[in-house]
Amino acid sequence: MDNNQVGVRDAIEKVAQHAEETRDVDRTLDLLTAMAVDSIPGVDFASVSMRRREEPIETLAPTDPLAVLMDELQHELGEGPCYEVATSEQVVLTNDMSADARWPSYGPGASALGVHAQLAIVLLAERKERAALNLYARQRNRFDGSFEVAELFAAQASLVMGYARTIQGLDTALGSRTLIGQAVGIVMERYGYSQSQAFDHLARLSQDSNTKLRLVAADLVEEVASRHQE
Repeated sequence: MDNNQVGVRDAIEKVAQHAEETRDVDRTLDLLTAMAVDSIPGVDFASVSMRRREEPIETLAPTDPLAVLMDELQHELGEGPCYEVATSEQVVLTNDMSADARWPSYGPGASALGVHAQLAIVLLAERKERAALNLYARQRNRFDGSFEVAELFAAQASLVMGYARTIQGLDTALGSRTLIGQAVGIVMERYGYSQSQAFDHLARLSQDSNTKLRLVAADLVEEVASRHQE
């Protein structure tokens, strides 16, 4: 294993540890793109593009303001490596933007902004969501010797990204469960209900008001907490 691959594995381990400690997807993505710049040869700046259903493609965790501008240009024109991977492809590479006939509008636009090479690799490919890791270089042919390293980074990063999302989802679920439990206790005490009767009471409030059960429970818990502070 060469030094670049070792560097990638060390970087991904750092991102995974960060995900576990912070339990925050956004902060994990910030570190992930920063590590991509540090560990993949040739990369000057990076970002992640996320597409949810039919919503506009969103730029996440840019390491440079130019990354946002480049992503937005591709989304506006409907062409470019980032746009293609965020919509359908697995990996798209160009080492000379100005000479690439695939993107007649984006290629010259990117070159005019001083970006001449780009690599986009899929991070997430689900039915309702897709995400791409976007790697940019100011010089031509910067990704000739780093394509495999970038693929390794993206493959490992996709696992970490899924792990971070799972952790955050579990935290949200556990938080909801705690709130609902507190609300059930309040209703039991207030009305002399059994546990099942108290839960049914909250469920009816949720249904009648067309409000998620978690939000109904949160409002009740906040109401009681406010009274105690008065």
